[in-house]
Amino acid sequence: QLQLVESGGGLVQPGGSLRLSCAASGFTLDAYAIGWFRQAPGKEREGVSCISNSGGRRNYADSVKGRFTISRDNAKNTVYLQMNSLKPEDTAHYYCAVRPTSLQSMCGMTTRWYDYWGQGTQVTVSS
Repeated sequence: QLQLVESGGGLVQPGGSLRLSCAASGFTLDAYAIGWFRQAPGKEREGVSCISNSGGRRNYADSVKGRFTISRDNAKNTVYLQMNSLKPEDTAHYYCAVRPTSLQSMCGMTTRWYDYWGQGTQVTVSS
C-alpha cells in the first residue's frame, strides 16, 4: 500500500534550520513528482516547493525562495525539504504529496495536482 511519512518537524527558534523528510513505502518515487505543502491554522494549504521526477525542475513559493531547498534521493525513496533562516510565519503543518507522471520536467504547486498525501509534520518557529 502506498504510504508517505513525513518527519523532521519540531520547535525551532527564528533563524534556525530544520530538514523535513518524506519517506515513501509501497512504491518507488522515481516516477513521481513530489510537492511540499503547508497549512497554518485558519489558512488554506499552500504549495511550498516541488520537484519533478527527474529532479531537473524545482519550484519554490516566493516566500521561501533562497531559504528552502527541495531534494530527492530515489535510492532511499525519500524527499527532503531543507529549511534555513526560519521565520515565525513558516509555522505550519507541513505535508508531502506525490503524483505519478511521465513528464520529467514538471511538478505542481497546487493541491489538486497531487494524488497521494502524507499525514504531515508540525513545524513551529518561535522564540
